[in-house]
Parts: sequence; structure tokens; C-alpha cells
Amino acid sequence: MKILQHYISKDDLKHLPLRAFGGTIHLIDKPELVAPAVEYLKAQKILGFDTETKPNFRKGRSHQVALLQLATDEQAFLFRLNRIGLPEPVVELLESPSIVKAGVAIADDIKMLQKLRKFVPSNFEELQKSAKTLGIEDFSLRKLAGIVLNFRISKAKQLSNWEGIRLSHAQQLYAATDAWVGCEIFKALKNRKPLPESPPAQAAPGNPNAS
Repeated sequence: MKILQHYISKDDLKHLPLRAFGGTIHLIDKPELVAPAVEYLKAQKILGFDTETKPNFRKGRSHQVALLQLATDEQAFLFRLNRIGLPEPVVELLESPSIVKAGVAIADDIKMLQKLRKFVPSNFEELQKSAKTLGIEDFSLRKLAGIVLNFRISKAKQLSNWEGIRLSHAQQLYAATDAWVGCEIFKALKNRKPLPESPPAQAAPGNPNAS
């Protein structure tokens, strides 16, 4: 099994091959599309998880989360929350203890989702925490992809308008890739053993001749 490096430099990262999600992308922007999407997602054991929010370029102004992404290695579902809200069937997915939802910096994502609708999150896997137990020191999704999966992903559309009338193909591919990569990193890490804990420091032996 390949030994994971602890960090990756920007220069090393840019020389890795660029990859993106290669499966089918489903844009869920109408209420009638929710049920078929959730039916598929409920049958999965592991989902990559991410959200997108319109960037804020003015101090003191903020936006609600606009997009929720849930993905497997073959299918990615992009829920346009600014259009359909956070439907009850999707909440049931987020509360399901039987489905792993894996992503990076998920605490903030969950807080943003809870502003739309209260729910109790269950079985979310923070990849940064998993990586830390393996000695990895670079925690961004992009760097984790480089370290764990040996490829890089584009961040070109990160600051685009996620509340636009239409999401471009490039935006959809970016969003799907972020969720898919979370799923792939989780699968790559789950069978690796954590680093052994350092043994506690022992006190220096006393002087046996001391009175």
C-alpha cells in the first residue's frame, strides 16, 4: 500500500494530472425532480457531500447556501436550494444514520443548510479529521485530492454566481467534482490504519544512591 505523504507543495500539485467527475450530472431545480433523485441516493452507502454559496464581495453582506451536491462515483445530484428550498426527502438523507456523507469542512456547510431548515445531521464524515489521523497536514479538498488520489481538481468556478438563472456546464462539472472527490477520498482512506499514538514520556530514573 502506498505511503501517504504528509503535505504537497503548490508546485508539485500543479504537475499532477487534472481530473473531473466523469459520470452523469443531474440538476435538481424543480420540486418534481426531488423524489427520483432521493430514491437513488437512499440506496447508497457512501455519498460525497458539498455545498456552494454565492460569493460575497461586500462587507457585512451574506448569502444563503444555493447548491447542495451529493455524489457517488457514477452519479452526481445538484440540488438548487435557492429554487426548491431544502425539501423534506433531502432532509431525511441528511439525517440518515445508514448513509455516510463525506466532505471537507462540513461543519460550516451543515450550519448553512440548517439556516434553511432545522435538521439533526447524522453519519457525516469529516475528511480533514480522517486525514489528520494518518499524519496528513494539508487539509483543503484540492490538496487532499493530490495527496490521496494523486490528481488535481480545478477550482476555477469556486467564486462564480451559484444563484444565476442558469448554471453553466463548467459550474455543474465543478460542483459535481467537489462532491465526487469527497466520496473517492473517503473510500481511499477508510481502510488505512491511523498513525500509532506516541507513547507517554517516561520520567528519568531516580538516583539509586540518593538517600
